Amino acid sequence: MSGPEKNKKAPPLSRGKQVIKVLAPAVFWLGLWQLAACLVRQELFIPYPATVARRLWELLPTAAFWQITGATLLRILVGTILGVGAGCVLAMLTFLSPAASAVLSPAIRVIRATPVASFIVLILLWVGSSLLPVLIAALMVLPVVWQDASAGLNSPPEELLEMADAYEMGLWRRFRYIRLPAALPYLKSAVLSSIGLAWKSGVAAEVLAYPRRAVGTQIYTSKLYLEIPSLFAWTIVVVVLSLIIEGVVRRALRGKGGTDEA
Repeated sequence: MSGPEKNKKAPPLSRGKQVIKVLAPAVFWLGLWQLAACLVRQELFIPYPATVARRLWELLPTAAFWQITGATLLRILVGTILGVGAGCVLAMLTFLSPAASAVLSPAIRVIRATPVASFIVLILLWVGSSLLPVLIAALMVLPVVWQDASAGLNSPPEELLEMADAYEMGLWRRFRYIRLPAALPYLKSAVLSSIGLAWKSGVAAEVLAYPRRAVGTQIYTSKLYLEIPSLFAWTIVVVVLSLIIEGVVRRALRGKGGTDEA
């Protein structure tokens, strides 16, 4: 195949084909879920999709539903912001100071390797149940952001650094015009990767900490009283919220010159 033919872009899909592309996987997995429920025939183990949809429909109009999801959303977002901020600050410290890198890098790697359940149990002894999901989300996000930001700060080509030496650029100008632009794509990727991690760890912390208004509390209560359709419904809420937030952040980063192609 010739070069020009290789570089041709595929024609855009029609609206109908785009809809089919989006709906086909959902229909497949819903069908598989329905089949499994029909085979088991016991909603204590696998409820029917229609039963879960009915329960979700009952939850949506209630004020309690929006208070609970809003509280969880706020906790996870605050934790994510704290984790991203702390990860960026620590990446700069470990990049600028070999002494800071020697002290902080092993601790951050320990945080990354420690199971989230261990942190939940330990931190619950020190802070209240409402604050725990915030700190857990931040702790899970921090190592991801630190690792990618550190890699980005060390990624500028040697040619640019040699040019900076030739023009005797100061430390701040090197950071602003060379290091920071090189680190931004890494940081954007880290933020996107962190969103799902923050949601999973934050809701897990809510399940164990049992705060008053929390999706994790509802999941635990549903499991405790064997309200399996409610458990499925609240789990769907977590997944949908995570996908919505990730989509919003992805769009915002793309608008700021992100290179994400997903």
